Parts: sequence; C-alpha cells; structure tokens
Amino acid sequence: MNSRNWVRFFIHTLLLGGVITIFTGFAVQWEKYKPLFLDFDLLEIISITIWLLGVGLIFSVISQMGYFAYLTIHRFGLGFFRSLWNPVQLVVIAFVLFDFIYFRYKEFAGENESIWPYLLVALFLLLIGIVIAYLKTKQSDKHAFVPGLFFMVCVTIIEWVPVLRVNNHDWLYLMLYPLLICNAYQLLMLPKYIERSKVERPVIRKEQQMTVHK
Repeated sequence: MNSRNWVRFFIHTLLLGGVITIFTGFAVQWEKYKPLFLDFDLLEIISITIWLLGVGLIFSVISQMGYFAYLTIHRFGLGFFRSLWNPVQLVVIAFVLFDFIYFRYKEFAGENESIWPYLLVALFLLLIGIVIAYLKTKQSDKHAFVPGLFFMVCVTIIEWVPVLRVNNHDWLYLMLYPLLICNAYQLLMLPKYIERSKVERPVIRKEQQMTVHK
C-alpha cells in the first residue's frame, strides 16, 4: 500500500472511531445527557461532543495498533505453524473466551450473582466475530475465516483490557462498540486500499517520471 492510501486508511479509521464514540457516549449515558438536549444547552453539548471525539480517536489508535500487531503475529504464525496455524488460533480463541468469562466472573461478580451476564457478553463478541469473519471469507476465501474470527474476538478483548480492569459499565460499552467497528472496518477495508494502491501505482510512477524530466 502506498503512503497516500496508508494516510487515507489511518484517517478514515481514526474519524470512524471518533464519530462512533460520540454516538455511543450519548446513547450509553442518555439519562445523564438528556436534560442538556431538552434545555438545548448547546455549549455543554459541544463540549461533551469534543471530549467524546478525543476519547474515540484514542480508541481508534488502540484499534489500529492492535490490527497491525496482529498482522505481524499472523505472518509469524503462518511461518512457524504453517498449516497448523488455523487450528492453533481456534484453540487460542477458546482459551481466551473461557478466561474472559471465568476471570471476570470471579473478580467482579457479587454474591449469588449469575454468570449469565458475563457469558452473554462473550457470546455477543463471538457472534460479531463470526459475522465479520464470514464477510471476510466472501471477500477473499474460506481460509480467511479463522484469522478474521481470531482478530475480532481475541485482539478486541486485548484492546479492551484497560476498561475491563475497571469494569465500569458505561466505559465497557463506550469502548467496546468503537473497537468492534474500527476492527471490522480495518479487516474488511484494508484489501480495498491495497487494490487502490496497485491501480494508482502506475499513475504515481508516471507523475514522478514527468517531474524528474522537468
């Protein structure tokens, strides 16, 4: 991918994370912010919007760091495990989901609290991961399913760790949705930016040659 499309990819993902966090922030704490809209307190609404945008940009950067870290790990895994890399990823997915449910339940569950809320969050992540991984296979081939699922489940949970440790309900969902959307966007859109770079490369090369001749 050329530098021009790299910058586009970065900025588009950055803005996506910021915008999604704005909507998520107001939705998650709607009861808190509802009076501001009823009173049309424009300055306060703008102030909160800017703050949520800044938080969303941070979430987006975390998402992008996670994605490119996974691309490196994926290449290493293919080289080291070869044909066993997909089964290895499936095993890791199972362990990560089990730990995600069990350790959060042991750490944060109150006395006699059901494990179901913790289980449902994990199932939600798994379901989203399956859907995005399936879309990835339609975009490329069937071998992309497991890597896509691994990224959407395991890497999202790793990126989510800062608020998982705090276990604040509002922050959990404020961070989760931007991460999921940014991760899905990167997974599905990166090939399109790469293809665009391939198309643009001859044009850019021609422009550079014309510049040299001048």
